[in-house]
Amino acid sequence: MSSGVIIKTPEEIEFIRQSSLLVGKTHAEVAKFIKPGVTTQKLNEIAESFIQDNGATATFKGYEGYPFGLCISVNSAIVHGFPSKYELKETDIVSIDCGVTKNGFIGDSAYTYALAGVEGEFLRLLRITLECLKIGITFAAPGKRIGDIAYSIQNHAEKNGYSIVRELVGHGVGKNLHEKPEVPNYGKPGNGMKLEVGMTLAIEPMVNMGRKNIKMLNDGWTIVTADGKPSAHFEHTIAVTENGADILSSFEEIEKSIKENKDLKSING
Repeated sequence: MSSGVIIKTPEEIEFIRQSSLLVGKTHAEVAKFIKPGVTTQKLNEIAESFIQDNGATATFKGYEGYPFGLCISVNSAIVHGFPSKYELKETDIVSIDCGVTKNGFIGDSAYTYALAGVEGEFLRLLRITLECLKIGITFAAPGKRIGDIAYSIQNHAEKNGYSIVRELVGHGVGKNLHEKPEVPNYGKPGNGMKLEVGMTLAIEPMVNMGRKNIKMLNDGWTIVTADGKPSAHFEHTIAVTENGADILSSFEEIEKSIKENKDLKSING
């Protein structure tokens, strides 16, 4: 495509699927250890070891100078949070974003976890953000446009009283972590690039409980809500097929780990 979008062959999509499924397995492994008192640094170490043990590399580590394998963003942090000596608390919500490179192709997926003390409106934020992802994915079909995905996500978030981050977007993914096209989480239906079979996209709504405004911390990476209210982030890697979106990543093993970890709470009750 003249637009710079790289259309993938079926074989390449299978490589992206393998990497994406390993991302889900990495999440599931990390989720076993999410509990009060555990540092986010420890969770990062678990993920990096697991990825290496599975014959892959952590895509984020070293990407444009980013020093860790995971982005771990707690409460008002939206994305790109540094793993640190911060010890998790029972009322924290924890967004973990992970990328894996295997056989030269990348999988990218994010999930926001609720510790056992998270209740009410905070659980609802996570649930609505996950619904935004699922709704957006239904519009990732040939002949639809980027704006159709974007509007569907924005509409669901805003009608539930939340706001959409504007400055951070989804993206194409393949041999590179960030390929064309950008996939915003806000927009107008019928606008933007037309989707074609063979596109592979990371769709990733970032939804704020308060206002949409953001700011960057002094580390030069961590993005937080300007009003200090919580944010949630979910992400799948998908391929556009003749039959619509093929979700290449998976939350199935993550949700199994959540159910088995008494220190985590399922988003769905």
